[in-house]
Amino acid sequence: MPPIAPALVLAVLVGVFVASLYVLVRGRTLSRLPFVVGGSVLGAWAGDAAGGLVGITLLSIGDFRLPAAVIGAAVGIAIVELLSVLVAPKPEGPTAP
Repeated sequence: MPPIAPALVLAVLVGVFVASLYVLVRGRTLSRLPFVVGGSVLGAWAGDAAGGLVGITLLSIGDFRLPAAVIGAAVGIAIVELLSVLVAPKPEGPTAP
């Protein structure tokens, strides 16, 4: 069995934490919660990788760049929310002004 990379484990922890803060502040996202958490985790993982390419070393946990991961998680949540607005079904019939 291959070992699990520490960056993936830390990305999951950071992603779930940032998604939890987002749901706490925003609320009413229970229908999109799996997508928000998934986007946050993938964003944290991508943010860590991008931080490594840019060379961010501030507040690192080993080779894991925490600030870049948090920013990446927030961007991942923003992408999920943008997609949910763009894909949402349009209301049919007369609407109130």
